[in-house]
Parts: sequence; structure tokens; C-alpha cells
Amino acid sequence: MSIRHLDTLFSPASVAVFGASLRPASVGATVWRNLRSGGYTGRLYPVNPKHRELDGVPAHASVADLPEAPELAVLCTPADSIVRLVSELGARGTRAAIVVTAGLDKAQKQAMLDAARVHTLRILGPNCIGLLVPHIGLNASFAHMGAKPGELAFVSQSGALVTAMLDWAGARGIGFSHFVSLGERADVDFGDMLDFLGSDAQTRAILLYIESIE
Repeated sequence: MSIRHLDTLFSPASVAVFGASLRPASVGATVWRNLRSGGYTGRLYPVNPKHRELDGVPAHASVADLPEAPELAVLCTPADSIVRLVSELGARGTRAAIVVTAGLDKAQKQAMLDAARVHTLRILGPNCIGLLVPHIGLNASFAHMGAKPGELAFVSQSGALVTAMLDWAGARGIGFSHFVSLGERADVDFGDMLDFLGSDAQTRAILLYIESIE
């Protein structure tokens, strides 16, 4: 268990979305739209070699093409690109990444962790919906709706329950300090989250949905 670089994961000054697009219903388009519309005031960088700009924001072709090392990277690209991107981001100076991508096999997940460990880069996921920090307007997820600010942190292993909880809380006006989908928990796990949230000034209670503990 370690909270190293989790402050960067949950309070980044800049976010890059790899695989950002405007293609309807795509994960990259949904993540990009959520970040743009959530009220987040940090620097945003779409990364997709197929686009020159998205919503009037200049798009970048690669990690090397970015004007700075993003504090947080959201990866919505194919499984066979993840290890390379994690390695390039770590070398550039990024210290946290959300791997939304599903379908990584055992060897790919281990290679991803090995590439991240060299640079002490923390990974949320893979195969996760992402995270929301409503107090700063950060919605780095492909959730279908946002969340209101509050004092309850919700951490879930199930993506389906994340969607259901957002619906339930939205209808009742319940807010959250953090809303986190852990996915396959290759790196960031329940123990890390309890350590981090236990000392978070915005959080008064922590709600966990756990399917298994290894």
C-alpha cells in the first residue's frame, strides 16, 4: 500500500487524453467531453494523430509532441499501445495514469507495471471507468453523468455499480468528495485508497464496493 503520487492522480494541474476524439459514443470522445464540461480549470491536451484540433483545442500526435509532461494521462487507446505509452509518459515525467482500456492480457499488464515502476508512475485500472473529483470539477471518466460535490468518497471494483450509484445519488442530491472506479486494480487498490482518503480533508466517510481481495 502506498499513497505515492496519488495527489497527482486526484488533483492534477494538467490532463492529457490519449485517444480523444469527437466520434459519437466512443470512449475517447466521452472522456474528452466530460473533462471539458465538468468545470476543471487545469490544462487539457487531446492526443490523437488523426486530429489537428478538438473543440478548438490543438490536438497532439504523441507524448513527445506535447508541450509539457501532463500530470495525469488518461489512456483510451488499444491494448497493444498501453505499454509503450506508459513507458514514454514515465520518461517524460508524468506520474499518474488512468488506463481505461480493457482487454490487456497477463503479459501486457505485467509489462505495463514494469514500465511504470521504473518511473514511479501510478496506474488506476486497467479496464476502469475512471475517476471524478467534483470539488475541483475533474471528471476523468467515461461515466454517463457527473457527480455533485460532497463529503462521501465512493470506491468501486464494479463499473456497473459506478453507473448505478451515479444515477441513484444524482436523483437524491447526494454529493461526493471522490468517485473512483478501480477496474482490475493492477496498481492502485483499496488499501491505497483507504490510506489516501483517510487523511483527505474533504472526505468524512468512505464507501467501498469490493468483489474480491487478493
